[in-house]
Amino acid sequence: MRAPRSNAAAWSCIAIGLVAYGLLPWYAIQDTSWWQALPGIWREGDAANGLIQAAKQGRPWLFAGLAGLVLCMVGASLAPGRAQGRWWLAGGGLGALALAVSGLAIGARGWSFAALNTLFGELQVNQFGIGIGGFVVFAMLVVLAAFGLARLGFFRGDLFVSAAVVGCGLVLLMFIGWPVGKALSAAFFDEDGHASLAAFGARVFTERIWGLGCVAGGTSCGVAWNTLLLALLTAAGTTFLGTLIALMAERGARRWQGPLKVVALLPIITPPFVVGLGLILLFGRAGVVNQALESWFGIPATRWFYGLPGILTAQLFAFTPIAFMIMRGVVQGIAPSLEEAALMLRADRWRTFRTVTLPLLKPGLANAFLVGFIESIADFGNPVVVGGQYSVLSTDIFFAIVGAQYDQGRAASLAWVLTIFALVVFALQRGLLGRQNFTTVSGKGDAGVPMPLPTGVLRTVQCVALPWIGFTVVVYLFAFAGGFVQTWGRDYTLTLQHFRTAFSLEWGQFGLVWAGTAWNSLWTTLKLAGLSAPLTAALGLLIAWLLARNEFKGQGAFEFAALLAFAIPGTVLGVSYILAFNVPPLELTGTGLVIVLCFMFRNLPVGVRAGTAAFKQLDRSLDEASLMLRASTAQTLLHVVLPLLKPALVAALVYSFVRAMTTVSAVIFLVTAENELATTYIIGRVGNGDYGVALAYCTVLIVLMSLAIALIQFVVGERRLGRRKVPGHQGHHKMEAV
Repeated sequence: MRAPRSNAAAWSCIAIGLVAYGLLPWYAIQDTSWWQALPGIWREGDAANGLIQAAKQGRPWLFAGLAGLVLCMVGASLAPGRAQGRWWLAGGGLGALALAVSGLAIGARGWSFAALNTLFGELQVNQFGIGIGGFVVFAMLVVLAAFGLARLGFFRGDLFVSAAVVGCGLVLLMFIGWPVGKALSAAFFDEDGHASLAAFGARVFTERIWGLGCVAGGTSCGVAWNTLLLALLTAAGTTFLGTLIALMAERGARRWQGPLKVVALLPIITPPFVVGLGLILLFGRAGVVNQALESWFGIPATRWFYGLPGILTAQLFAFTPIAFMIMRGVVQGIAPSLEEAALMLRADRWRTFRTVTLPLLKPGLANAFLVGFIESIADFGNPVVVGGQYSVLSTDIFFAIVGAQYDQGRAASLAWVLTIFALVVFALQRGLLGRQNFTTVSGKGDAGVPMPLPTGVLRTVQCVALPWIGFTVVVYLFAFAGGFVQTWGRDYTLTLQHFRTAFSLEWGQFGLVWAGTAWNSLWTTLKLAGLSAPLTAALGLLIAWLLARNEFKGQGAFEFAALLAFAIPGTVLGVSYILAFNVPPLELTGTGLVIVLCFMFRNLPVGVRAGTAAFKQLDRSLDEASLMLRASTAQTLLHVVLPLLKPALVAALVYSFVRAMTTVSAVIFLVTAENELATTYIIGRVGNGDYGVALAYCTVLIVLMSLAIALIQFVVGERRLGRRKVPGHQGHHKMEAV
């Protein structure tokens, strides 16, 4: 890929950096937004711009960024070439590095490290967390340094690719590597705060974690083996169910497609405890199933559901929709012409499905399995609700942090075990796919008709998928009936009082009053989820494109970094954000921005995996043809690649939005009174025993998220591959005739 030889992009970055120095507040001011601070940018004070902060307020280290921009201006005045690259790399790299080092070394009380205070003496001037001005300057310097690398021959000389790799890598380091590393490092310190490998070993290699009591005839295995068994079963089950539902939605009878797509996504748009509650109402000791067994067959009620059966069932409900979204895009991407070619060569439909269709599903199957595995090991909501005595690592980590013990070192050590599990499965997935080619969407016309499923496969799909969908509907009917009755289990009188408590509207002296207790949390959640979803989808698909279409050193580490936040339990991620972003240079704790960032990087892996699976099917010649016609890389992405990624884009947008609306563990420590979320409101109601209001709120959330999903699918649209669609069952007859 050849980069445009113009310097316009570099001049734009330099201009933006200079404007940020003079027209934006350099530091973030507590309880004040950056636009509210704009009137004070030319006066001395906390809201001053970077120039005044450096020249008049005793912070000369801020001149480093300005010097870097000047060096980049010298480079931009030269003709494109290696000399220009050296100027850009020096100016952008040194300027950004100087700002980063000064930000880490100097905090709100002067030097951030005692060693610097001893070496240089007490610093009289301090600095706060970076604000919009400092962030924009730092970002422009990083982009200019990346441009320098491209001019020096890296990334095939493509400015966009270089900036994307360096920028995404830095973002992953700042918002995943840095906070998670800071939290995990606690595993290597003893109780007195001294570095100790022995402390790590003592916490990890214990009977509770690695015990083999169940193998030796005992009652239970260690929590590591429990976690691994559960994750493997969940990943296999969700991949199997998600694939069958995707096949039925795309290759089954048309009448099932709409209902399947709606019902299959129900669990993903549900607040975390609702599925567990519905399953308990069905299978708990006093549930409908146990009562029926005791009444009809005299079988006494037991707690058989609590433990591995309950957790596995709940996780299958929770994570099958993710596999469905990934697999649906992969099934759509299979070129009918390949199947038609096999049929023309006298292969029957079963052999065609086994030797052509199924192998082309491998990237989707591998990615769905990986995401299901990581989701399972990181989940603690379902094990807490229906786990009983079946302990897993995520629950042990949760209680180590929020329990009376507050043992951060033990929690970090257990998180290391989860991370290693995720790394091993990630490596196995990469080894399985290797460099195999799964391209099915090329620049050639493909007006073929997708092959109907073989009779045996279709019957299997119907026998498994339809009962599962019916089971889903039953669980939800039981769960949400509680929002419409007075008191579940005692008084089944129908009422709307729970909805009025949460969402009542009244007319006051000055007009409409949002009198319900849930309105504030609902608006905050919608705002933060709406901000994070498009950012998450855009970053996830960009990273997927970088991994699928480019080769660079450290690519494996880059890919694993994008998955790391998924492998860490949400509680650990939330605590790591508090530890990392409670002090300069990034003071974000207590703001809505830290919640948006947590949403983004917690949900990022699904966009990356869905995009990676989709890119495996797209022929590189499509990108290359656009570039040969003198389109830039950015234009190629926008006008050629993105329209072919619509299923992956929908998956990323839907997942990131609904998970932001329903997540608990990752943000439970980040919410404040000003930024209360829907899930924290619901948990508060559950804690008070007010299940009716909690379930009423869940019903409203599900309706809103269903509308949001429909809107996303309408705006994004369907991917058009120029294939014929034959109405009714004519396709079956036509294909069989072939």
